[in-house]
Amino acid sequence: MKDDNTSYKEEFLELLRSTGREGVEDVITELENQGFFTATASSKHHLNIEGGLLLHSLNTCKAALSIWEGMKKLEPWIEKEIERDSVIIASLLHDVCKTDIYVRSVKKRKNALGNWEDSEGYKVTYKNFPMGHGEKSVIFLLCNGLAMTDAEMLAIRWHMGAWGINMNSYEDQRCYDTSRNLYPLVSIIESADSLAASIMERSSEEMDEM
Repeated sequence: MKDDNTSYKEEFLELLRSTGREGVEDVITELENQGFFTATASSKHHLNIEGGLLLHSLNTCKAALSIWEGMKKLEPWIEKEIERDSVIIASLLHDVCKTDIYVRSVKKRKNALGNWEDSEGYKVTYKNFPMGHGEKSVIFLLCNGLAMTDAEMLAIRWHMGAWGINMNSYEDQRCYDTSRNLYPLVSIIESADSLAASIMERSSEEMDEM
């Protein structure tokens, strides 16, 4: 994965820099400082490996660009309303909130024989900046000087779809629904994130556990 991680990082940086967006270099510097490029994507599900977060971000970007290209053929007006740069920004950076929440740990798990053994993995901690998920990503990017459109901010905020909504909050539900209606980018990023995790990153181990 380490050799692959170098090429993934180069691809990530090339895509991000291709936008020419103000503040991109400062964001890259902070991502490097916080360990984004070696972080895992999850504690026990998709891409729970070193560099997993980087690969997941790239997968989401590739899925989002594919959806965007496909939708332009079905709905030509999409090209005028959603720029390619916005798709790249929102998809590549949607999960920067995860950079500092996973830490290495040793867990007990059963092996193939049913015996318990030590296994290296990750545990979750929110003590560094407990600001939530999508909203934490938006705040991180704004604090590091990235110029963003409303559509990009809302696409990142609501990329988890219904999973990111407090169902006891009428305000959350209205904000999510309104964001999707106002900005089609929200639906593209939400769909891309789901496709990346459930299809592009599906592992044989997960299939065996079904």
